[in-house]
Amino acid sequence: MKIAVACDHAGFPYKGVVIATIRQKGHEILDLGTDSVQSVDFPDYAEAVGRAIVRQEAQRGILLCGSGVGMSIAANKIEGIRAAVCHDTYSVQQGVEHNDMNLLTMGARVIAIENVPELVDTFLDAKFSAEPRFKRRVLKIDVLDKRNSDEHARKSFP
Repeated sequence: MKIAVACDHAGFPYKGVVIATIRQKGHEILDLGTDSVQSVDFPDYAEAVGRAIVRQEAQRGILLCGSGVGMSIAANKIEGIRAAVCHDTYSVQQGVEHNDMNLLTMGARVIAIENVPELVDTFLDAKFSAEPRFKRRVLKIDVLDKRNSDEHARKSFP
């Protein structure tokens, strides 16, 4: 599996641990930045990872910022992305198994760096459940996504 990874300046100190964990699991990495603690705007990196997933350049993505919240909000603006900020393995596993989460966001100012490998491992190992109730719910999310995208297009281009 190819995993797109990016961070802002606050998440940068954790990025190396994320990349090392992905490599240890035998997956490929698409590193979309940033490469220092110099201040940058997190929405740019959320968009880069989200678009890589939508274009099928990567199957999943991981984003890091200070809280994980900003990256999650920005990534979810991209049709086809199901991102969630998770700081525990239960949320990560349920996010993938029940909601087909394709993008994990984490907050470097919230979780200990020692917990990152376990969260990343859980995300990479989890699989979406084929149970009809979960498929139905994810389809409803996709319908909302498409409806909002269509409404935005109509407003932007009368």
